[in-house]
Amino acid sequence: MWYVIEGYDGAGVLAARQAARAAHLERLQALLEQGRLLLAGPCPAIDAEDPGAAGFSGSVVIANFPDLEAARAWADADPYVAAGVYARVDVRPFRKVLP
Repeated sequence: MWYVIEGYDGAGVLAARQAARAAHLERLQALLEQGRLLLAGPCPAIDAEDPGAAGFSGSVVIANFPDLEAARAWADADPYVAAGVYARVDVRPFRKVLP
């Protein structure tokens, strides 16, 4: 089943986000290679493709996991969690309709 994982950045975490980014992307790449990633990306903190020093308000990942517990475990092991980037992470089921 698909699950949406929303991580919400804490205040002043841009440097920590940048430092943990390679490890974060490596995990996403693994999901992609397994055919389990629908989409992933950051949410700019301002209305701009490149938010610069404003940074990001969080990230969204939609991926396939066997169950909610597995999705939560994957989210809890994210490098952004370990680096203190995310102040909160929500995980919930997602039903893809379009496209």
